[in-house]
Amino acid sequence: MIAEIGHYALILALLASLAQAFFGLLGAARNRDSWIATVRPAVTVQFLMSSLALAVLIVAFVQNDFSVEYVAANSNSALPVAYRIAAVWGAHEGSLLLWAWILVAWTFAVAALSKTLPAGFAARVLGVLGLVSLGFHAFTLFTSNPFLRLDPAAPDGRDLNPLLQDPALAAHPPMLYAGYVGFAVAFAFACAAMLEGRLDQTWARWTRPWTTVAWAFLSIGIALGSWWAYYELGWGGYWFWDPVENASFMPWLVGTALIHSLAVTEKRGLFKSWTLLLAILAFSLSLLGTFLVRSGVLVSVHSFAADPTRGMFILAFLVIVIGGALTLYAWRAPLLRSEAGFEFTARESFLLFNNILLVVAAGAVLAGTMAPLIADALGLGTLSVGRQYFDPVFLLPTLPLLALAAVGIHSSWKKGRLGERRKAVLLSLVVGVLVALVLVLGAWQGAMLLTPIGFALGVWLMLSALVDPIDRWRRGLSLSRGVVGMAIAHAALGMFVISITAVESYTRERDLALAVGETGQVGEFEYRLRDLRTVEGPNYDALRGEIVVYENGREIGLLHPEKRNYWVQRQVMTEAGIDMQLTRDIFAALGEDLGAGRWSVRAQVRPLINYVWLAAFLMALGGVIAATDRRYRPESAG
Repeated sequence: MIAEIGHYALILALLASLAQAFFGLLGAARNRDSWIATVRPAVTVQFLMSSLALAVLIVAFVQNDFSVEYVAANSNSALPVAYRIAAVWGAHEGSLLLWAWILVAWTFAVAALSKTLPAGFAARVLGVLGLVSLGFHAFTLFTSNPFLRLDPAAPDGRDLNPLLQDPALAAHPPMLYAGYVGFAVAFAFACAAMLEGRLDQTWARWTRPWTTVAWAFLSIGIALGSWWAYYELGWGGYWFWDPVENASFMPWLVGTALIHSLAVTEKRGLFKSWTLLLAILAFSLSLLGTFLVRSGVLVSVHSFAADPTRGMFILAFLVIVIGGALTLYAWRAPLLRSEAGFEFTARESFLLFNNILLVVAAGAVLAGTMAPLIADALGLGTLSVGRQYFDPVFLLPTLPLLALAAVGIHSSWKKGRLGERRKAVLLSLVVGVLVALVLVLGAWQGAMLLTPIGFALGVWLMLSALVDPIDRWRRGLSLSRGVVGMAIAHAALGMFVISITAVESYTRERDLALAVGETGQVGEFEYRLRDLRTVEGPNYDALRGEIVVYENGREIGLLHPEKRNYWVQRQVMTEAGIDMQLTRDIFAALGEDLGAGRWSVRAQVRPLINYVWLAAFLMALGGVIAATDRRYRPESAG
């Protein structure tokens, strides 16, 4: 009866979310303390029941309960236990249950850490979160129930998709969902502020740490997905502008704008309209990403390609969420005016341009992602939108954004003076230009047009981000977590720009045809296929190559790429061989059998590529450090 326990727990979670929404919103509206007092217990019940439902599904997978249809479709007795657990969110139904549980976990955290907030405001926040939970619990129960039985039970399962049998991709969905769902908290705070008419600086201070932590989770989730695609799909890239990649990137861009807009609203009481609309847009784009992944309207290695009727449920939910929030916004628009002003060179101006450019970038990605779907819906034929569109269009707002960030973090509020930091900012720019020239003319030699610009901007941003904390340390001033976190995040963005510039400008790659004992040339690098042999894993067999890489006659790397054949699904997967070095990756992936003992080999040498993911994790770390600043602690929230 364990599956039935999970099913009933999910029903109780739905009822608890209904009570949470009802008593939270109506209790605050009618100022009934007894109703408001019911909200936090309802959150606790919902969290316990959602946790029980998720635990039951995990147990069903670990115990190989193939009488549960979802387990039989996505697991196998030969699957390692770690991947049986990861298989819980390996397909639509289980991933949706995980999504709902993470949403309830966020709600539980808000309930636990918001006790110093005004009771009515906290009740409204939890009430809005209860409505969102109600929608996802209903979606799970009525269209995507993971606890349905098979009668008779299957003798064994059909196995987890081999693409998902990987540590990075096992961790990728929980992190990504934590970011997606975390924006629901910012959305709930914005809706509660509009319902209450409390559109002052205080609600922005309450909202900011939750938004920053959600953004950090989303950053890690995107980075894990990118890293997985790099070594698992066999093409060696870190970003393909895949529609599902874009679906996670758009809320990240808008969330980045939201974090900065909240800073202005908290500090000066300005940008209230921006902040509210960005909070609505960030969560709406998260729901749009869910629709794209689960509706079957697009083809992607990341998508679940689920039943389109499920997509219609999410689309209807999206319309209700956006429509309701925008109606609230229109109602409260007269309260959003502010008399405060600022000079053109003030920090507020830089952050305004930051918002505009990030939203333009997100809009460009959205247009490119949706264009093929719109063209197909209008009967205009097949439209393919790839790097030829995304790369130049995304760079247009990004390049000025980076330059503005390097200066804007030092501009003062309201008056717009750099003061003593003017020399440090200019010096960091000069150093950035000199480093760019050294790299382009010396270390790597030769470049594309944007290469020196990318290096200069990256170095300038890294050094500029360190000016403030170094200046405070030199003068014996205290370093708050907010200052340290901001410095780490902006310096990491500079590192990201440098690494992307190096990868795009100086990657060496070539497709080779090699038999054992043969060599192929990739620029100044030589790839030698020394051996091919068969090996066996827990649920697959593989052809493993041994490739020695030389640079100017000196051995610099030993690679072991594989072609894996998974027994149950009879699916062949590529596992790249990568030697991760301090300044570069040596990469090889086995391709097709060309006959006569020869195999195609994709060979690449990518400089600084690991710093792409290191930078993403450092940005997330900076966000978490900033979110734990003293002024955001619960005891100071009143």
